[in-house]
Amino acid sequence: RRGAAGAPWPRGGGQRARKASRRGDGETIKSYAVTSGAPADPTPTGAFTIRKIVWNPAWTPPDEKWARGSTPKGPGHPQNPMKMVKIFFQEPDYYIHGTGATESLGEAASHGCLRMDPNDAAEVALMVMENGGVTRDWDWVKGILGLGEQRTVTVQQTAPLTILP
Repeated sequence: RRGAAGAPWPRGGGQRARKASRRGDGETIKSYAVTSGAPADPTPTGAFTIRKIVWNPAWTPPDEKWARGSTPKGPGHPQNPMKMVKIFFQEPDYYIHGTGATESLGEAASHGCLRMDPNDAAEVALMVMENGGVTRDWDWVKGILGLGEQRTVTVQQTAPLTILP
């Protein structure tokens, strides 16, 4: 699947390097810093398929020890740890999402998901959508955020994602 620049997404997130790279024709086109799973909650590795993206997602604390005492956060809430977007790669538990803790990028500190700078995660989501046959732009994203609503997009052509150990 090829985007406007003619490059496929994505071919990789490496936990050891803690970066996600967009590759095309065997070369890295762009890299993004990510936070991968902590040793106690590792990010799954292997080949995955992205087909669903949730813009302006709500957050419901999971039934996990680390989330005890946390309360749900609605779309756009400043304390919502998902930020702008969730890009599912292994439903229902694993996805790429934004983070307010950008100082943790490059570390193994998440509960298994891949965290990114919120703007980088949105850029990747728009690229996956475009490559998947659903073209939108930043004005569309700003409109969703401004409405305070959650919006789910299912791409017509799935995107491959490989997460390396």
